[in-house]
Amino acid sequence: MTIHRPGLPEDLPPGAVLWARWALLAALDATTEEEGRGSGYRTGRWIDGTGLHWDDSGCTWWTMSRMGEGRYVLYGEDESSGVKWYDPPIDMLAGGPDWLPYEELRDRLEGYELGCVYWYEHGAWARAPYPADLHDDGLDCGLSGFVDRERVLGDLASRLDETPGGPEPDAFLAEAEAYRLRPRPLLERLRPEAPGDGPPDLPAVTRALTLAGLTG
Repeated sequence: MTIHRPGLPEDLPPGAVLWARWALLAALDATTEEEGRGSGYRTGRWIDGTGLHWDDSGCTWWTMSRMGEGRYVLYGEDESSGVKWYDPPIDMLAGGPDWLPYEELRDRLEGYELGCVYWYEHGAWARAPYPADLHDDGLDCGLSGFVDRERVLGDLASRLDETPGGPEPDAFLAEAEAYRLRPRPLLERLRPEAPGDGPPDLPAVTRALTLAGLTG
C-alpha cells in the first residue's frame, strides 16, 4: 500500500485494521518488565492503557489511541516531516472533531514534538489541510511498517518457528484483523526476536493481545 508524501487520509487502512496490525506486532514484543515502565521511558512497539506506541528512540515516535466506538486518533513525528518547521505555521488541529485529546496534542505542539495528526470516524481518516508545497509529513517513513500488510506479514513471520503444518503468518494476521485471534497457536509458534535472546514472555504477550482486544 502506497503512502504519499505528504500522506493522504486514504493512504491509511480502516482504523480497526491499522490497530489490529500494529497491536499484533506490539504484543509480540511484550515483557512483564517493560509493562511497568512509563511511556516516556520505553522504546520499540508496545500497547498500554493509552493506546499503541512506536518509538525508535531516535527519529520517529507515534501513538494511536481508541477514542470510542469507531473512533481513533493517530499522531506523532518522523524526522522527515516538514510540518512543524513550515512557515507560516500549519494548524495541525484545524477541522479536528471535539473528541480529540486536545490537551495532549497541544502540549506536544508547544514542545515542537508533533509532526502530524490524523483522526478516524464514520469509516474514514481525515487530517488538517496542508499547503500545496509541503514536501512530507512523516507518515510514510513513520507508519509504513504497519500500513503495508506485506511488511507486517514479514515481521510476523520472522517471529514464528517453522513448525510444519502449523498456521501460516497470514492466518494469524487475518484472525487478528477480524478480532478473533486464538492466542494458544500463536504462543506455541513464537520464538525469540534474535538468536541468543531469552524465550518470549508468553504471559505478557497474552496480556497485550487481550488489552488490544484481538482475542476472541
